[in-house]
Formats: sequence, structure tokens, C-alpha cells
Amino acid sequence: MADGGDLLRMISDRKKRKVHFRESQVWRVLIETVYGLRAMHELSVMHRDIKSANIFLFRNSDVSTRQADGGNLYQAKLGDMNVSKVTNQNGLNYTQTGTPYYASPEVWKDEPYGYKSDIWSLGCVIYEMLSLKPPFSGRDMDHLYKRVCKGVFPRIPDHYSNDIWAIV
Repeated sequence: MADGGDLLRMISDRKKRKVHFRESQVWRVLIETVYGLRAMHELSVMHRDIKSANIFLFRNSDVSTRQADGGNLYQAKLGDMNVSKVTNQNGLNYTQTGTPYYASPEVWKDEPYGYKSDIWSLGCVIYEMLSLKPPFSGRDMDHLYKRVCKGVFPRIPDHYSNDIWAIV
């Protein structure tokens, strides 16, 4: 079991307390999740449901890696592989799966999609860590569909660097 819980729980807690993540924490989750996705993609497996609830956090007990402020560092691990799928020969999938807030425009449009859809979803997760809310929202599914397909979302809070904004 993930002793640090999942990323959704941590985001929800921070949202209630109105406390943003340190940028170094966001980078760490991003990098560790990218490593996990790379390993999966090298095996021709797409996760297909990257979201904050499927990124599990484990406390790092190594004292030498603690934050300067004494806080715990967490290791991020991908979980919930229920809808993961080995891709076909051309690296594309066609079945719509995943969670609407994190789904790529290709998935929304019922078009073939590939590994980039996992990366899109990770971008949505990183945005959520930075702003404490998903990048896209809508009053109903049709409105959400239009916003995702347009790909326009508010800027992250100003206290974050342009580097992390460029990654998002």
C-alpha cells in the first residue's frame, strides 16, 4: 500500500488548506511518472488512464533526500492498470477509455490515439498539481469536450517558473 496515499488525495488536501506544492515536488512527480510511462511505452503498453488518483506516493525514508524544510519526499508510482493495453502494430488504439478530465482530444473525438495521449493526461495531472484544479472543466460533457478539443486553459499561478509552464 502507498504510505503517502495517492496524488488526488494530496491535491485535495492542499486545495482545502490553500497551500500550493513546491515546484521541486511537481518536478519530482513529473520525472518519476515519465520514467514509469517510458518503461511501459518501451514494452508497447499504454496506460490509458493517467490521472492523479492513479499516481501513488511512497514516503522516501532516506534522510539524505529530505527537503531542506524537513518535509518528506515522495516517490511516485503508476497504478491502476485495469485499462492498460498493448498497442497494435502501428502503435495506435481505438477504444475510448480513461477519465474525461484527463482524456486527450483524440480520445474525445473517437479517433485513433497513441502514446502521446498518456503524455497529454500527465500534462493535465501536472497542471492540476500546480493550480490545484484540472485544466479543463465544463458544465456538462459536451462543454468539457469542446474545451478539451480547443486546448485552451488558464495559466498556472505566477509563482511557478516559465520552465514548468513550458512543460505543461
